[in-house]
Amino acid sequence: MSDLITVQGVVISAMPVGEYDKRIVLLTRERGKISAFARGARRVNSPFMAAADPFVFGNFTLYEGRTSYNLNQVSVTHHFVELAAMQPGVYYGYYFLELADYFGREGTDEREMMNLLYVTVKALLNPHVDDELVRCIFELRTMAEQGYCPELVSCVSCGKNEIPENECFFSQTHHGILCRECACGIRDAFRISGAALYAMRYIVSSPMGRLYTFTVTPEVLEELKRIIFVYTERNTDRRFKSLEILNLMSK
Repeated sequence: MSDLITVQGVVISAMPVGEYDKRIVLLTRERGKISAFARGARRVNSPFMAAADPFVFGNFTLYEGRTSYNLNQVSVTHHFVELAAMQPGVYYGYYFLELADYFGREGTDEREMMNLLYVTVKALLNPHVDDELVRCIFELRTMAEQGYCPELVSCVSCGKNEIPENECFFSQTHHGILCRECACGIRDAFRISGAALYAMRYIVSSPMGRLYTFTVTPEVLEELKRIIFVYTERNTDRRFKSLEILNLMSK
């Protein structure tokens, strides 16, 4: 057996392999996104039975085989088992894991995405936070963490940063806000309210632990959904299964 390594991470996906094993994908602080085999994880008496599931946060001790990592030991720090019984919250959770998997890369420090997933799952468990607002916050903060943050401070065309509240527009094709003069002639430019713009600025800049400490009116939430959902879709090129389920459930 090669030397053991210990990584801090979260299980973002798990699938059965053979009769008793699982293949898990971890988002880790030390090695980015990696996959590992959990031998015997589907046996009733396996120490990996509960640890090799999505939404498990912990310290994972691995050894490197010829073609993959293999799970040797797990110290679970958080296991959000209660999310499994929440509808549609669990599907939001799986969608967030899919989005983290989409952007995850091997060899990168995924500490911020791990922290984002942790506070987001906790928000899904909070009955006072709207699931659709949670989705808006997670998607936009993910875009910001991955380098796809829209311009929210100054006009993307002329650079003006003191735009009157009633003269600010947003364009998906231009990836950010526009002043009234620059928005003229831009087909997809539409007016964005001061409340929605303030919320988006807060989402991309606030400390991780403060992300889910605000609410918005139903009108502003609809505006955020119209902007952020489309922005995320246009900056990813994958169909997310959990999102398709959520869309079916909302009809």
